[in-house]
Amino acid sequence: MLNIQNYGSSSEDEGDKEIEIVKENSNENLLTHLRPVDLKFSVAKTMQICAAPVVMPTNNDDTRVLVPANQELMHNPKYEELFAPTFGPENPFQTQQMKANRNILSGFVEKAHISEFQFENQRRTFTSYGHAIDPSADADHGGGDSVVLSDMVSAPPESEGKSVFETVKKRPQDKKRRNKNDNPEDVNGFLGPWGGYEGEKRVMKPEGDVAKELEEILAKRQKKGKVDDDKPLEEKSVFHLDSATDYQGRSWLQAPRSETQLRSETPPDKCFLPKAHIHTWRGHTKGVAAARWLPGTAHLLLSAGMDCRVKIWEVYGERRCVRTYFGHRQAVRDVNFNNAGDRFLSAAYDRYIKLWDTESGGCVGRFTSRKVPYCTKFHPDPDKQHLFVAGTSDKKIICWDIRSGEIVQEYDRHLGAVNTITFVDENRRFVTTSDDKSLRVWEWDIPVDMKYIADPAMHSLPAVTAAPNGKWLACQSMDNKVIVFSALNRFKMNRKKTFTGHMVAGYACSVDFSPDMSYLVSGDADGKCYVWDWKTTKLYKKWKAHDGVCITALWHPHEPSKMLTAGWDGLIKYWD
Repeated sequence: MLNIQNYGSSSEDEGDKEIEIVKENSNENLLTHLRPVDLKFSVAKTMQICAAPVVMPTNNDDTRVLVPANQELMHNPKYEELFAPTFGPENPFQTQQMKANRNILSGFVEKAHISEFQFENQRRTFTSYGHAIDPSADADHGGGDSVVLSDMVSAPPESEGKSVFETVKKRPQDKKRRNKNDNPEDVNGFLGPWGGYEGEKRVMKPEGDVAKELEEILAKRQKKGKVDDDKPLEEKSVFHLDSATDYQGRSWLQAPRSETQLRSETPPDKCFLPKAHIHTWRGHTKGVAAARWLPGTAHLLLSAGMDCRVKIWEVYGERRCVRTYFGHRQAVRDVNFNNAGDRFLSAAYDRYIKLWDTESGGCVGRFTSRKVPYCTKFHPDPDKQHLFVAGTSDKKIICWDIRSGEIVQEYDRHLGAVNTITFVDENRRFVTTSDDKSLRVWEWDIPVDMKYIADPAMHSLPAVTAAPNGKWLACQSMDNKVIVFSALNRFKMNRKKTFTGHMVAGYACSVDFSPDMSYLVSGDADGKCYVWDWKTTKLYKKWKAHDGVCITALWHPHEPSKMLTAGWDGLIKYWD
């Protein structure tokens, strides 16, 4: 500094120097820190310079600033330091959340770097022991040992402040005591490995007001779901003829005198293929699910419809609808006569099986197991006509006694809904098929199957018909085939007799034999009717019979060339 002050100073320039100093004195307030002590002395000896002048601080007392080059804070700023004050009037309509400083719509988010292990460690410790290290405490200022306690814990004595990853003393509740009684001589009190733990509750039941509320909710749900399904529909029937008897007082159930072939006990010698459509029965408003001939004479036809009605029709004469039976809330699945034909069973999707008097139209009895019956059939023996069996949706075959209305036997071995029941071997046995793709043979009144037939290549068999001679069972298979099993002794599948060409996948189209066993007939999902030769399995004839599914095809037992088809178009057609 002295060199700077003495630079250019000489005797001849002293006057000029003094003039300059006087000028500087005129600006004293600007150069206070360069003010000389005394102008009479030499400038070089008297000038003083302050290298660190006093600077008045700004409003913010904290002089720690963020260096733009580093983009890094060397201290932990407080919340107030992170935001600049807001100027201007406040919006009186802003909520507390809107007034807060935000960098996203719902609030303020900061990036935080924490070890995943440490976070999970403290979370588990807090869950297990009720304490965790306070994350807001500053470890640099001696606050790292502060602990956060849960509401359930006043102090952590058991764990001594340790985390779940550190060994601590076992608490009494950590180890449960078992109820032990391993003495095999104590028959009644023996527990073995099933003793459980002391104070363990096996069933947790609600109590008090909660239990009452749940009971009310369940009661309302059950009431809402049932509506009136539990109450059987009032049964009635409508007679459509002018008179129930003829001029000689004979009932309409008796066969017409003019048709002498109906009283023959032997089938026709030779059967022929039908060629023409001769009649159509109309009356069902929805599809027909099943059709049955009146046993023996077959001069009447019983049909079950998806319109919840059962109708009986004349096959000869004017071919009128004789009577309609009303008694089901939902579609009727199956119908079957007893041996005499004076009574029949109807099984419907409303879970009821009803017994009807054919002539009077009255409902004699109603039976239900609270499951949908898929098929029902009387026992064919004359001395067992008071018993009938039904295959249900809950995998059982149930036998009822009409006289008492009670279930007398249950056959529960199938793994799927039971679709068919067929009596074989002079009615000593019966064969059932199910959705479990198996065929089971049962001895009557013995609830364990004596024969179980299942093969990986087998499909479900929803329709089975016994041959007139009782030796064979024709089964409609869901792989578009009709397969044949022996109905005697071994119940072996006859692999040489497989009838193909039709399409039935997904539908229980029934199969039937001609009376002389020369032909096999079946319906089809496209509404066609197929006729095969029984011996050669050759397809003889097929024709379009219905617009919808042709669900039933029946050959008349006393006519050589007449057969019946029923379909989901609601029509029943007669062919000759």
